[in-house]
Amino acid sequence: MSLQIALRKKASALTVLVTATAIALTPFSAARAQAKGPPVLRDTETEQLLREYTRPILRVAGLEKQNIQMVIINDGSFNAFVADGRRIFVNWGAILQSETPNQIIGVLAHETGHLAGGHLSKLREQLAAAQTQMIIAMLLGAGAIAAGSAGNNGLTNAGAAAIAAPQEVIRRSLLSYQRQQEENADRAGVKFLAATQQSPKGMYETFKRFTSESLFAARGADPYLQSHPMPAERVAALQEFASSSPYWNKKDDPALQLRHDMVRAKISAFMERPETVYRRYPQTNDSLPARYARAISTYLHGDLRSALAQIDALIQVQPNNPYFYEVRGQALLESGKAAEAIAPLRKAAALSNNAPLIEMLLGQALVGTDNKAYTDEAVRILRAAVAREPEAALGYTQLAMAYGRKGDYAEADLASAQAAFLRGDNKTARELATRAKTRFAVGTPGWVKADDIVAAKPPRN
Repeated sequence: MSLQIALRKKASALTVLVTATAIALTPFSAARAQAKGPPVLRDTETEQLLREYTRPILRVAGLEKQNIQMVIINDGSFNAFVADGRRIFVNWGAILQSETPNQIIGVLAHETGHLAGGHLSKLREQLAAAQTQMIIAMLLGAGAIAAGSAGNNGLTNAGAAAIAAPQEVIRRSLLSYQRQQEENADRAGVKFLAATQQSPKGMYETFKRFTSESLFAARGADPYLQSHPMPAERVAALQEFASSSPYWNKKDDPALQLRHDMVRAKISAFMERPETVYRRYPQTNDSLPARYARAISTYLHGDLRSALAQIDALIQVQPNNPYFYEVRGQALLESGKAAEAIAPLRKAAALSNNAPLIEMLLGQALVGTDNKAYTDEAVRILRAAVAREPEAALGYTQLAMAYGRKGDYAEADLASAQAAFLRGDNKTARELATRAKTRFAVGTPGWVKADDIVAAKPPRN
């Protein structure tokens, strides 16, 4: 679980790779993040569960009022990290591979340890200091090389050594600092779990599970060139202070375990191939999570009638589960039956306390019917949804369609511009916002929003 940060200087032979604020099981691709941003998945049920997992931990860590967000990354590897001090990123693979709530909660507690310790800002300070030291070393070495070029080969060689040796010392120092951060995050995570009366065994089980996989790669490696503690050392240290917790043997609540298993089943159904889903959840498995996974996989791969029958059977078991109605509505909507999707999505929105992402699906169904009688309701619902979830492009896209149907082209252009901006299409966003400005009276709220988009600079990666 790592974010790779590369520092490169043209005059330097050194590339410093620093692994920041994570468990370091799989590297996060910095190149992909800089090109397009990390591919994010959105799901109300999964996000709600992760928020409930982190809320008590953030409270005892003193971060409850910091509005820390949970972000799910579209990656099947086991990975979690913090990258900006206000969000915890979790790969869907980490959720799927965590067999108990306690295992993923342990990972989240570790990442909270990084946030509470201010490790990201401290790392930036270390990197800035390292850059200064490298520049000084390069200048001194370059001076010796220049002097050597006048005829003293020994001085030239000394200059090259003057560049290389300090850089190696700096690199080892940074990596040592990173290992210490990881150990501190482990200890902080265990402390937070104890304060919330939760077991640290899940954290230990997760680390131990990956030890055997990483031992082969670490065999023969120089421990002073590792950004994280050597696996065996780390697990042994973690076991020593985690096993002393009075809550070591505390089990997860069965109701929470069921919700965890339901989310894992949902992730499997949406993200894995159907044959994989049916291997995980064969027909002989009559549990609720298995039936959930098979119902979703069935609708995704074309058998709508069978899928609806399976979803209806789930609703019979849990008639107040909003996510069963959401899946039913989504299946109908994606099958071109927008009018039929409205009723289950209304139910899902009501049962979920008007969750914004579900309201956006409802708005999409209302717009998709081509029935103008639904237009005003769609605008009202979608405006409320984007007000609570302002970073979801889907809401603005559907809102633009609804406004277009009303003939309100100024608001339609503005909503389209906002959707394009959130997708990272800044050129289209500026063009639409510029046109919107011509449709609004100068100084009105719509004109000001459009002007903000026109003037906005692309976010720095």
